[in-house]
Amino acid sequence: MISTVVWGTGNVGRAAVRAVDAHPALELAAVVVHSRDKVGRDAGDLGGLGRALGVTATADIAAVLATRPRAVVYAASGDIRPDDALADVIKAVRAGCVVVTPSLYTFYDKQSTPPELRDPVVAAIADGGGSLFVSGVDPGWANDVLPLLISGLATTVDAIRCQEIFDYSTYDQEDSVRHLVGMGHPMDYEPPMLLESVPTMVWGGQIRLMSRALGVELDEIRETVDRRALDTTVRTRTMGQFDAGSQGAVRFEVQGIVDGEPRIVVEHITRIHPSCAPDWPTPPDGDGAHRVVIEGRPRIEVTVQATDEGENRSAGGNATAVGRLVGAIDWLAAAEPGLYDALDVPLRPAVGTLGRKHP
Repeated sequence: MISTVVWGTGNVGRAAVRAVDAHPALELAAVVVHSRDKVGRDAGDLGGLGRALGVTATADIAAVLATRPRAVVYAASGDIRPDDALADVIKAVRAGCVVVTPSLYTFYDKQSTPPELRDPVVAAIADGGGSLFVSGVDPGWANDVLPLLISGLATTVDAIRCQEIFDYSTYDQEDSVRHLVGMGHPMDYEPPMLLESVPTMVWGGQIRLMSRALGVELDEIRETVDRRALDTTVRTRTMGQFDAGSQGAVRFEVQGIVDGEPRIVVEHITRIHPSCAPDWPTPPDGDGAHRVVIEGRPRIEVTVQATDEGENRSAGGNATAVGRLVGAIDWLAAAEPGLYDALDVPLRPAVGTLGRKHP
């Protein structure tokens, strides 16, 4: 069994605890938390399993790494603390751990990671013998392996579009929804996530990775952003009230330009209420979906909807992102130490879990 640590127990970490517990090759060795009120709680409680796992949460990172775990699922957020997140990951890699995480988006495409970020990780790998694999929480598979797989079914491909369509009122991360993305703020507020170059900084690596896999040269990466205001005041079940006239929906694209045309596109369409921007694309039903559209011959459209923690499709997206990461751990543990991305790590069948009782 591969001793595995889950570091962080928010949206991603809760799903990670469940995924590690369910994986037949992994053993949950420890859970690291930052909040003092979580210290001492059982991992099963923190993961929403409804049963105890006999592993209590700790804030003592040094003590956990000193036990020499083989793997770490780094689930702490890197959105507003990228330097701290990178330092944490380097510490675990230097301790010899296989680290999987969605928190370092600059590593989505390892070939375009800035040297000042990549070099310390490569040095830690050389020093400690660990590995790093990063895949996005949006989820990454919807912006790399899925569109690339589906593109192989077409005779000709004119463009690839990857869409995330979600009702953000279901997302249990109010600071990000309100302040990073700007939902509920006046329309003259400048959300940090939508500032010029930021979408490219976050999703550009996935565009570059897909272009590399497809064997095409990018002219450049462009961005488009559209924002809509709420017509009426709405109240959400998780985050309270959002006032009329405040931002209620956002639509942006990160476009990979090939021969002057947007050929590889990552598009996000998010609302705080279904009534806002009804003319924009909507999910087939429920709170959200991920969609890949291959424009070409034939035209191919694949929509994926996942639910977890009840009928929450926001949680379902997190859970599938975690499934991709946790499902890679045993492959990475058997591979040579190194820095990996989605083109290196195969998407594999769920061996050993078919018919097992849900965790």
